[in-house]
Amino acid sequence: MAKIDLERVSLTFRVREQYQITLKEYLLRGLFRRIRNPLLKVRALQDVSLRFGDGDRVGIIGGNGAGKSTLLRLLAGVYTPTRGQRRVNGRISSLFELNLGFEGEATGRKNIMYRGYLQGETPRSIRAKMQEIADFSELGRFLDVPVRYYSAGMLVRLAFSIATTIEPEILLVDEVLSAGDLAFQAKARARMEDMMSRAQIIVVVSHDLENLPQLCETGVWLDHGRVCKIGAIEDVIAAYRAHVEGRQCLSAPILPARAVEKLHAACT
Repeated sequence: MAKIDLERVSLTFRVREQYQITLKEYLLRGLFRRIRNPLLKVRALQDVSLRFGDGDRVGIIGGNGAGKSTLLRLLAGVYTPTRGQRRVNGRISSLFELNLGFEGEATGRKNIMYRGYLQGETPRSIRAKMQEIADFSELGRFLDVPVRYYSAGMLVRLAFSIATTIEPEILLVDEVLSAGDLAFQAKARARMEDMMSRAQIIVVVSHDLENLPQLCETGVWLDHGRVCKIGAIEDVIAAYRAHVEGRQCLSAPILPARAVEKLHAACT
């Protein structure tokens, strides 16, 4: 039985104020005295408690820097909580940052093998899926070309085609349907709907408030790393829209804007 259980989870990043110090800065200011580059503590998530089980379809909403993608990566095991407990039962399939991790000098077919291994495939199982992936990507002869020659759209096609061959129990999705051309988006949406029908738990991060209720029944609104509201997706979206339109006020944010910008710069 698939299950997600977060109990009072917090996540704090420690980042330097300056991502790097140039040689010029070192020579001018640091050769004879210490350069100031203080360590900042950025609270990305604070006191988050969530519990989901079989059949749950969850949409995560909130503004930029709210902690949505960070929460998704914590669920996937990319980040470890600084405080609290993360308990996840079930095989996790993650669809985010699709175009990262390709070997630029390797062909599309070689990258299918490499990415398949990272998803837990064996040489035999990924070879069995090779033709299906090739057909869905519609890249044809470009699969025999090194991916460094691919356009951004071609990389998305290949990455999505590989990632969606998995058999999901817990499916984590971060805005992947917003990439690619319109024709591929239609194919991708159909493939995603098929995956979602088979997954036991789905967690989706999206800014598309119009279409999110078609995918999810439960909503979670995050604001500056805190959970503001959990409930029926329509109610959560209505509360979030009211806040954005200024009809509702929240407490002061726990993350200064400068710190959020530095965190994103350090983690990308």
